[in-house]
Amino acid sequence: MELELTSGVEATLLEEAARAHPHECCGLLLGRGSRIERVQSAANVHADPASHFELDPASLIAAHRSARAGGPEVIGYYHSHPNGLARPSATDRTEATGEGRVWAIVASGKVTWWRDTAGGFEPLPTRVVPG
Repeated sequence: MELELTSGVEATLLEEAARAHPHECCGLLLGRGSRIERVQSAANVHADPASHFELDPASLIAAHRSARAGGPEVIGYYHSHPNGLARPSATDRTEATGEGRVWAIVASGKVTWWRDTAGGFEPLPTRVVPG
């Protein structure tokens, strides 16, 4: 399955990662179906934000409430790796739920896209669309 991204999504993710460095940024990927239309940053509330992330639960709850009220769906999550590795880490693999969510990982000036499956992370092809 190809993931569609609106034109500003990757630029926003790169800006978020640069702003948070040397800590990990994190947030939500919002849209409909297989189309990510925007990102919503969330506070990284992990005790060690330089090498881990934990989404602020209030942001996650608010996004799910908004989706139930007709707003954009929570397609997945994003975070950065200040260590420069744009792939799922051992911690990411341990924390993954296998529920099919999309994960964007930002590192070294690029964004990689993954699906969290029961068998582990699978890379996702992407296509940029206007929006």
